[in-house]
Amino acid sequence: MATTAEYNLGEFTFPRGWLMVARASDVTGAPTALRMLGRELVIYRGESGRIVLMDAYCPHMQAHLAAEQTSGAAAQRIEGDSIRCPYHSWRFGPDGKCDHIPYFDGNIPPAAKVRAYPVEEQFGCVFAWHDPEEGAPDYALPALPEWEDPLWMRGEYDDLGTLNVHPQEILDNLVDTRHFGPIHGQKLAYFDSVFDGPIGKQISGGGHETLTSESGVLDVDAFYTGPGILIARYSGETDAVQIICHTPKEDGVTQVWHSIVTRALNTPPTAEDAELRTQYHAAGLAAFAQDFAIWRTKGPAFNILRLPTDGPFHRSRAWYKQFYNPRDKAAEFQARANGVHHTSGMAPAPHLQAAE
Repeated sequence: MATTAEYNLGEFTFPRGWLMVARASDVTGAPTALRMLGRELVIYRGESGRIVLMDAYCPHMQAHLAAEQTSGAAAQRIEGDSIRCPYHSWRFGPDGKCDHIPYFDGNIPPAAKVRAYPVEEQFGCVFAWHDPEEGAPDYALPALPEWEDPLWMRGEYDDLGTLNVHPQEILDNLVDTRHFGPIHGQKLAYFDSVFDGPIGKQISGGGHETLTSESGVLDVDAFYTGPGILIARYSGETDAVQIICHTPKEDGVTQVWHSIVTRALNTPPTAEDAELRTQYHAAGLAAFAQDFAIWRTKGPAFNILRLPTDGPFHRSRAWYKQFYNPRDKAAEFQARANGVHHTSGMAPAPHLQAAE
């Protein structure tokens, strides 16, 4: 598997940004071990409903905070939104600081703490803010109002497991104009790439083998918010939103999740609407599987032999580097990517033609 250093992305092995770490439905009041971003973590839902994520090893004697505790005399592991270590019952608040040691009345050492991560629970996902510099979030999660709208049909996320590829290879799809025909059976009518700060966007339209509209053109507005959250809005037989999240599990190993929501054609929604969502979900998952088949078997593209009629890979890769470098360098990489970028030989998006 290829590593961040081999792609020459920057100083950090893992990116800065909001990254999915779990499905919200999978997080319970029991502490659970989680391996993500090359780290051992513990995740749980506190008594208030708040989700807490922190490094797994107690600073006292390095016990794993999610280790099983089988003694019948064991104290409750989750107290409020805090967690007790199973080894000596040191208690850590959701900020990661130890706030109680049952057999010690003195001042708790300042080093008695673990790293806690900012967490947001949004549209069925648990997102953690990861920053090698441990700074506060510098951009917001994307809005997805469709998730809470009763006229939109939603379902569970597919946990697609891991790919032994660096997320750079997945991100390249955002601007890869010429793979749509061979891989997805789609003849593009137009295609543009747009970058603006932490947002990377693909605006495209064309005929598709399965997802269609009355005009025969499937219009797509797909955008990354940060390095690993992709939301794609489709206008076809009905409107649909596809959510794809990917997060580095190890350096060069990527965890992937997928879901889709669709707008009901009836008010209130009917069984027909639920079935339509099922069909869209299956079609979206099948299209994504076509990419998986390539990613699983391809070699790492450290340097793309780019043609003028390829998509703007050089722009997207410059944009992606902002997340692997100190935040005071982010503007430098954004400046190399920001703007509307047309693909030579491809018609521009109708509403972006005036931006040329």
